[in-house]
Amino acid sequence: MAVYTQVADDALAAFLADYDIGPAIAFKGIAEGVENSNYLLETPKGRFILTLFEKRVNAADLPYFMGVMDHLAAKGFPAPLPVKGTDGVALRTLNGRPAVIITFLTGMSPSKPNVAQCRALGAGLARFHDALSDYAGNRPNNLSQPAWSDMFKGRETAANELSSGLTDQINSDLETLAAQWPENLPTGVIHADLFADNAFFLGDELTGVIDFYFACNDALAYDIAICLNAWCFEDGRGEYNVTKGRALIAGYQSVRKLEVAEKDALPILCRGGAMRFFLTRLIDWTDTPADALVRPKNPMDYAQRLGFHRNAKGFADYGG
Repeated sequence: MAVYTQVADDALAAFLADYDIGPAIAFKGIAEGVENSNYLLETPKGRFILTLFEKRVNAADLPYFMGVMDHLAAKGFPAPLPVKGTDGVALRTLNGRPAVIITFLTGMSPSKPNVAQCRALGAGLARFHDALSDYAGNRPNNLSQPAWSDMFKGRETAANELSSGLTDQINSDLETLAAQWPENLPTGVIHADLFADNAFFLGDELTGVIDFYFACNDALAYDIAICLNAWCFEDGRGEYNVTKGRALIAGYQSVRKLEVAEKDALPILCRGGAMRFFLTRLIDWTDTPADALVRPKNPMDYAQRLGFHRNAKGFADYGG
């Protein structure tokens, strides 16, 4: 269960006294997610999500994330809205952690996204980018290419323990990414973590996007690359499903057309997206205590994706 901080009944009651949503009538930890402590909260006013921020989240970044959600809601994008206390403040403190209550979204996260859902996700991502095109906040992506070499340092042995020779492959990838990482692409606010468990559907209709706590300002096409990695590789041997990729890209372009430079950069951006998640999973794999409540995800899923990206020649390999 993704609950690192337990909340006692009396602490919750005191926390909720600062809101106008009533007392808790149900309160349960949520298993999904690995970064923060999340609870499903029900009060007489409805259902909400209570999040206590842990681990990688910098408290100084939280106003940016709150602003992203407020801005999306104002534009009519299906995102949760931070609930403000009676003093007008949404971001508060609980059990010594920054904490926020957000509104509850309906829908289900797909365990195996289908082609229609990939298309809807692509269109939704483009609408997300458009809705935030005039957002004034700015937050650099601190998990992008300049950080990757330092993230890998000290974990070379762990990589080879996962797969013999993997360290040499990763070092070669890091050199290529440093040399070829694109510049001067269209930028804006990106989600940067839009996996299937952060998207809700009713049937094939996208009904909500959540978890904006890696959002940042970066190349818009990098967000597409992250989604292609997260949505279009099949479980098991990790084959890339070009039909899903074609649908996701087509959905995106139904709202916002990609520039030629973005199409040309997509293979290296996809390789970089796979590297980012390989490294953060490797860090969790090596640093999470054996008795932790959360089991870290296997980095090899993204090592396999890196193998595909090394051989990709161009936009067409991803369904473009």
